[in-house]
Amino acid sequence: MPLNVPEDDDELHNPAPNRDRRKDRGGSIFTFRGIANLGCLIILAVGIITLLVQSTQGGFNLGGVNATGQIADIPGNWGLVDLDTPKSVYTKKDYLNGEDWVLVFSDEFEQDGRTFYPGDDPYWEAVDLHYWGTNDLEWYDPSGATTKDGALRLKLETVANPDNNHNLSYKSGMLDYGQLGPPRALCLVIDVHTGRAGFGASLEGLWPFSYDSCDVGTLPNQTYPGTQTPLAAVQDGDPANLNALSYLPGQRLSACTCPGESHPGPVRSDGSYVGRAAPEIDIFEAIVTGGVGQVSMSAQFAPFNAKYQWFNSSDNLIIPDPLTTQQNAYKGGAFQQTTSGLSLTNQKCYEGNTGCFTTYGFQYKPGFDKGYITWINDGKIAWTILQGGLAKDPATEIGPRPIPQEPMYIIANLGFSINFGGIDFENIQLPATMRVDWIRVYQPADEQNVGCDPKEFPTSTYIEAYVPHTALCLSLL
Repeated sequence: MPLNVPEDDDELHNPAPNRDRRKDRGGSIFTFRGIANLGCLIILAVGIITLLVQSTQGGFNLGGVNATGQIADIPGNWGLVDLDTPKSVYTKKDYLNGEDWVLVFSDEFEQDGRTFYPGDDPYWEAVDLHYWGTNDLEWYDPSGATTKDGALRLKLETVANPDNNHNLSYKSGMLDYGQLGPPRALCLVIDVHTGRAGFGASLEGLWPFSYDSCDVGTLPNQTYPGTQTPLAAVQDGDPANLNALSYLPGQRLSACTCPGESHPGPVRSDGSYVGRAAPEIDIFEAIVTGGVGQVSMSAQFAPFNAKYQWFNSSDNLIIPDPLTTQQNAYKGGAFQQTTSGLSLTNQKCYEGNTGCFTTYGFQYKPGFDKGYITWINDGKIAWTILQGGLAKDPATEIGPRPIPQEPMYIIANLGFSINFGGIDFENIQLPATMRVDWIRVYQPADEQNVGCDPKEFPTSTYIEAYVPHTALCLSLL
């Protein structure tokens, strides 16, 4: 069409200042169309704000969600202390000195049908992995953990088709406290862990160290480079590993770390780093000997004493009832040194008997000065190790090891492995279920420490840098 031929809609597009001025003069914005547009914007804004408020209430990560972006559905009960916890146990006398300790975290597992897939729960997550480090026979599947009749239930069972279970014949459940990801808004921290059980890359060079000296104890195999010294590090060690004392790769975050190298800190006034690690304290690991149930109550350490023999004199070892608890003959191998007590359990509290609940736990004071760990079996003290038992060892030329100062987190699991002893496969009764009535964490009334990144052991920046391999966690005190 020629440009000089008018079209019907030209008036809508062609500027006409005189016309527009006449039409706009004396006009008002309060027209029906204007009010409708403004009202629609107000409705949209109110709806978005309401949605954000509802989605962040009770959230447990930054922004009210967990690391997977999901929101827990536990209406009205998402505080660190479970609303179902009896107020009569909000304080507790400690086992050694009778001082009042304060409840800082609890879970009573009273709500039936809880599941622990990623994002289901504000505090716990059921892992989905094979615990290959100890050659476990089961695959840990989130379906193996749930709650029923006021208890957490972890079920170990045979699977019909191993092809559907990562080629393993058994599956079970493991809970840990914490999610992969950055620091969370709600986090009970007595310590913050730099490694995560079951994730080998996060533990390499960290587990089971508890060490803050710069010496041969931080080096691979606990030997000086290019030498076979100290002599105690190359003889009378692990028979399964050429009698070498240690096959550890050295302490990754040692006190010998050079300035500028990767290390979470802190840094001392002289510029040196505090040695960091991923130690382990086991409330219990169950065994059966001659048809009688026992529990190993232990802590793992590195670097190692000569012949894995810690200084277990009467000054450093306390066993109130030798008829119930005795030292474990196993003291360690090329990958760990252990301090362990074997304690008889309450024989009634097994699934095949009355199924009663019994109380296990430990109480500890971190560090060097007056440090200790005391294990609790059937509600009574089983045994205690004092830090003096981990003093410097001239034979291996290592310094003292502190009672774990590092942040740690809680694990609850039911698994089995021939690494820990023989298994009577012909007579074992599966499925088997371990029930947990409650989990409670106490701290001294004047030493409460709730937070995700304690200044004495800063961890969040390190975890963010290595998030595929690490987790920010809850520790047990």
